[in-house]
Amino acid sequence: MFAFWGSTLTAQIIDGAAIAKRVRAQAAEGAAAMLAAGGARPGLAVILVGEDPASAVYVRNKVKACQEAGFHSVLETYDAALTQDALLARIAALNADPAIHGILVQMPLPKHVDPQAVIEAIAPAKDVDGFSIASAGELMTGLPGLRPATPFGCMTLIESTGVPIRGKHAVVIGRSNTVGKPMALLLLQAHATVTVCHSATPDLAAHTRQADIVVAAVGRRSTLMAGMVKPGAIVIDVGINRKDDGKLCGDVEFEAVREALGPNGWITPVPGGVGPMTIAMLLMNTLQAARAATK
Repeated sequence: MFAFWGSTLTAQIIDGAAIAKRVRAQAAEGAAAMLAAGGARPGLAVILVGEDPASAVYVRNKVKACQEAGFHSVLETYDAALTQDALLARIAALNADPAIHGILVQMPLPKHVDPQAVIEAIAPAKDVDGFSIASAGELMTGLPGLRPATPFGCMTLIESTGVPIRGKHAVVIGRSNTVGKPMALLLLQAHATVTVCHSATPDLAAHTRQADIVVAAVGRRSTLMAGMVKPGAIVIDVGINRKDDGKLCGDVEFEAVREALGPNGWITPVPGGVGPMTIAMLLMNTLQAARAATK
């Protein structure tokens, strides 16, 4: 069973940390099964360029998750002065390395490096971030492929509630290439009717009040408030912001929206909701890539 908690009067909280733990255990089981069958150990290479503190934390967490799941992990760190050509050359070498099944270049990159050029340099079969044009095309056309980890994790959280997605009205707030657009496409594939809202949407609340599922992914506090949801909806909060006191918060006014959703609703917290799922789904993508490489 997946983990939820909540009172009898407010929405149940979807425990992303507990669900991510289960997904990571599944990834570890998959890796062990590959080895037991004489296959390769799933391998992920993570590249960090520069000394951004937040990026360093994310990278450490990804490498640690790989090690705990029994994956082969490679961490390469470079000075911020690393040239784009040198970075592309290193990616080319990893593309050719049979022990590496997934390549992740941590964003943001230094200003002199074109992030899209870096993303496109990664072999599509090793694009475990799911950000390349090839990966986006596979998602758009419904072909099998590596899905962006955060939207992939959001889908797992929604599915964990046991509420069927098919036939539901989903509203995605945000249209980024990394979350908003792929999120909308994944919901479409699950047979939801999808509305995408953004900064130019004139009356956001008119859309969200009709939604059975709301995914907030704009990176702005108080984007979704209590009067903007209907009872019984599922709310997934992708945002990571900080309150005036420095504490983490999402795009959703958590306590007020939780109360407005009522006992039949579901909501993810920040932290402890979507965040843990991103790394868990990255492991699943790496496992998928390793399986595909050894067929």
